[in-house]
Amino acid sequence: MRLLFLGDVVGRSGRKAVAERLSGLRAESRADFVVVNAENATAGIGLSPEHAKALLAAGADCLTLGDHAFDQRDMLSFIEREPRIIRPLNFAKSAPGHGHRLFTAADGRKVLVLVALGQVFMKRPFDDPFSALDLVLKAHPLGGLAQAVIAEIHAEATSEKMAVGHFCDGRASLVVGTHTHVPTADGQILPRGTAYLTDAGMCGDFDSVIGMDKVEPMRRFVTGMSKGRFVPAEGDATLCGILVETDDRTGLAKSFRLIREGGRLGGAAE
Repeated sequence: MRLLFLGDVVGRSGRKAVAERLSGLRAESRADFVVVNAENATAGIGLSPEHAKALLAAGADCLTLGDHAFDQRDMLSFIEREPRIIRPLNFAKSAPGHGHRLFTAADGRKVLVLVALGQVFMKRPFDDPFSALDLVLKAHPLGGLAQAVIAEIHAEATSEKMAVGHFCDGRASLVVGTHTHVPTADGQILPRGTAYLTDAGMCGDFDSVIGMDKVEPMRRFVTGMSKGRFVPAEGDATLCGILVETDDRTGLAKSFRLIREGGRLGGAAE
């Protein structure tokens, strides 16, 4: 099975890149299932129902959210009506929606998608991601009802993401980090067969400060004062992520390819 995961979509530029290029990327990679993190797709903060519909129409099978899951207030009700959107497992217990779901790919095979928020350096004290992930993974063992498992860790600290990767090794097809918007070069297959990447990067304009127009972030760094709000950069976006091919019998990873397509980073890298 071939699984494609794309990192955080940032603003109009990221949405445009996904709308224009995902179908071609999906065809070229022969992806059976596509997951896109979309928590920054609307003005860089959250996801609106309108933009969620557009990303799903562009070819995503599932959209994941992070700490900005409900910054767009309409998502509070929309997520209850759209099961293809997954919010973090360890968000507030009263939060609407679900933190995991068993999806059916076009060929009938089942794919479990789950996402958790990290605790280290995050602004809010989210619940323990390890116990949240463990509970779901024990209930949906890889190679059983789920032919593939994609576990996303939306976190700030690389050490915490790496710990999650090793914690899930052998129980997931892919463990992938999101949130920092910077693609890492440490893609690997862990000892028990799980593909791992610390951060998938973003689908956004890299002529920016992690997807935001450079002027206001630089002003704050240089002067310590703010003058306006952050707004997404609107240049040509790069699609960033990872493509994983799994073993049909075990669901574990056989190979992977890092995705860097278009925009400032250019090309695709093995």
